Amino acid sequence: MSGQINRREFLELTAGGAVCLAGVGVFAGGAQAAGTKLISPGCRRSKVKVARIYMGVRGAHWPTPLLNFDEEVASYGKQFAKLSGELADVEFVDAVVTSPAEVKQIKDKLKDVDGILAIHVSMGVTGILQEILSAGKPTAVFAIPYSGHEWSSFGNLQKQPAGAKMECFLTSDYSQLATAIRPFRAIHHLREAKILNVTTRSFKEYASQMKAKFGTEMKQIDLDTVVKAYNAISDADAKAETDRWIKGAEAVVEPSPETVYKSCKLALAFENMLAEEDATVLTVDCYGSMWDKTIKLPAYPCVGFCRLNDIGLGGICESDRQCAMTHILLQGLTGKPSFVSDPTVDESTNSIILAHCMGARKMDGPDGPTSPYKLRSVHERQEGVTSQSQMRKGQKVTQAILIGADLIQYFTGEIIDAPVGLQYDRGCRTKINVRVDGDVTTLWKNWSNGLHRETVYGSVTKEMGQFCRYMGVKMVDEAAKV
Repeated sequence: MSGQINRREFLELTAGGAVCLAGVGVFAGGAQAAGTKLISPGCRRSKVKVARIYMGVRGAHWPTPLLNFDEEVASYGKQFAKLSGELADVEFVDAVVTSPAEVKQIKDKLKDVDGILAIHVSMGVTGILQEILSAGKPTAVFAIPYSGHEWSSFGNLQKQPAGAKMECFLTSDYSQLATAIRPFRAIHHLREAKILNVTTRSFKEYASQMKAKFGTEMKQIDLDTVVKAYNAISDADAKAETDRWIKGAEAVVEPSPETVYKSCKLALAFENMLAEEDATVLTVDCYGSMWDKTIKLPAYPCVGFCRLNDIGLGGICESDRQCAMTHILLQGLTGKPSFVSDPTVDESTNSIILAHCMGARKMDGPDGPTSPYKLRSVHERQEGVTSQSQMRKGQKVTQAILIGADLIQYFTGEIIDAPVGLQYDRGCRTKINVRVDGDVTTLWKNWSNGLHRETVYGSVTKEMGQFCRYMGVKMVDEAAKV
């Protein structure tokens, strides 16, 4: 079937197709979709654990000799209450310390935290902070103006081994208390993450490297496991999921009713697979060892990938483990999914076009709006079904890739076009044209380590830089002019 049909025609055909397919026994089982519960986007298991330490000296001259120390500490409660929505996945371990000796008394409580948020209450914290840093944990120091004079030593301290994992927020903007915690969240998500990789190729060396550095687990999944999960999805659930995708689409262009039905059934199977394994990300070797003239899976995985991204998990194309790791990192920093792409460059507009057939529909995160989308075939193969999503013009974005265990290459920019009309038939289905912050010529001359990158809404270089400092990762802006 080819050409464009309207929704009513498609739904009528889908209903008939589902009955016929069920009648010949194509779909077995009858299991429902799992229904995923997450603590926060990208995390199933536990909350981020942060030591919230208020540090200062009673009776200090700054910010004022008249300071009521206890009231000053208590005032932060109102600020954290305002940020409660953003910090719902955080478990705080609280302490008030007024001397290095008091820090030593709580050292055992710091062993299991993801990071330390050290709040500068008054002058006289140098020894206290040094004792906190000796715990070796990622530490964010928050200091409003007039907290004390110690800020003048923070820069030098960062250059020393003791301050290697210290970042500072010298600001009157209390919303930065939540920003300071985002890198801790990314560290936590990576440590608790489990990636399923559907492939026949070995990746033990890379998996071992990621486990050793970040704590991330990777597991190889065979085709048989996918087929069993697919067959276990009930026809009724598959039909309901198909209806949702069709009703939400602007148009259904190339795919047949049967094709969309199978893709939606596979999408539900993907969710169940992740739930059964307590995993958060799935990637499939769809153009590699799983490919044999026609897809070996029951359907193309693109709808399933998109759906996982929509609900706060992760679906990554082409068994790209680097992109899977980057997705977890960016999702931890932002709560949003990222977009895998095959780029192409346009120097005339200082831009790079990021294209892929699988386009996420909820780039603002699971609770955000759904982008307009069409159901299309996979462009390179002219078969299967994928979501062609319309991303937002004027949106700032960050693109990054984690290379090995100690390098992130990145650039930032702004979406100036999203050419996804039917007339734009070159390249992959979902496309965004991003005007680069910096120089696109420098960017392409610096490009290395493969084609794929991950793009997320927002400029997150500050948070990503903090993560890199905490984890000993080098961060390189590929588009920066020398």
